[in-house]
Amino acid sequence: MNKRLMSVISIIVVFLAIAFVTTNRTQKNKQQVPTVGILQLVTHPALDQINKGVVAGLKSEGFVNGKTVKIDYQNAQADQSNLKTMAEKFANENADITVGIATPAAQSLAKSANGQNPVILAGITDPVGGGLVKSNNRPGGNITGTSGESPLASHLNLIKRVVPNAKKLGIIYTSSDHGGEYNAKKMQALAQKAGYDVHMYTISTTNDMQQIAETMANQVDAVYAPQDNGVASAMKTLVGVTNKEKVPVFPAVNTMVKDGGLATVSVNQFELGKASGIMAGRVLKGKNPATYPIKFITKGDMTINTSTAKTLGITLPDDIVREAENKGEIYK
Repeated sequence: MNKRLMSVISIIVVFLAIAFVTTNRTQKNKQQVPTVGILQLVTHPALDQINKGVVAGLKSEGFVNGKTVKIDYQNAQADQSNLKTMAEKFANENADITVGIATPAAQSLAKSANGQNPVILAGITDPVGGGLVKSNNRPGGNITGTSGESPLASHLNLIKRVVPNAKKLGIIYTSSDHGGEYNAKKMQALAQKAGYDVHMYTISTTNDMQQIAETMANQVDAVYAPQDNGVASAMKTLVGVTNKEKVPVFPAVNTMVKDGGLATVSVNQFELGKASGIMAGRVLKGKNPATYPIKFITKGDMTINTSTAKTLGITLPDDIVREAENKGEIYK
């Protein structure tokens, strides 16, 4: 009887041990699925495309949302307090890696991470000037990623080709957007060197766009809209004013042409995000962000809006149209 009891007890002990090991393995496997926090500044087409690209880039590295990775997407809708709260949420939940879409989002993530878990930049214009990395070649901390610095020389050349008689160039940017200001001032220097009479305009929020655009449209021959989140969000308001005055707007990215800009040479925002997603995947696999150089993506494709050209009474040069047809985009 005692032998039978001992046998039963032994079987139970073995069963419980197996169950314990299996449970621990299951829990460990669950814990091994990393969390990627994506923080986007605001909803607008360019940033939305970057976000889609990030997810695609992670997938190409084997990190599929809901299977081999958990993606926690947060959108601050241009609210600074939301950025702080959402970045702190990722830090408190110990997200394995975070991705910042737009400079203010990246800066909030960097501050909350406090040098700990990696932060990936997604198309940040000036990582060094934004206080995010020590240098582009050797970031030196827990932050790396991509920079989508605009091909400004190509933009200026495009303006010359489309409106060769334009003398006064207006440049508009958001005063609180580091990337926008950086690009605006670089374009100012280039345009002045090329002989343009440059007029600079700023908005504090998108609510300022109507009034500033009305003033600007009466003072310039053409407008340059840099890669700037505030200007991109208010693009339809801007062109609603300038089109009435027959003043063409040359924006920095293709999505802003889709919203009514005339033409640009644009870095593909989806591909920009995908490059960041690939970098995020490789950092998750063990690559050190401190020695992982910032990846610059500046090659762009011609994008035109034929409907806007018709509204403005502008005939786009044939070679520009052919370039857009062959390897770019045409919005009608």
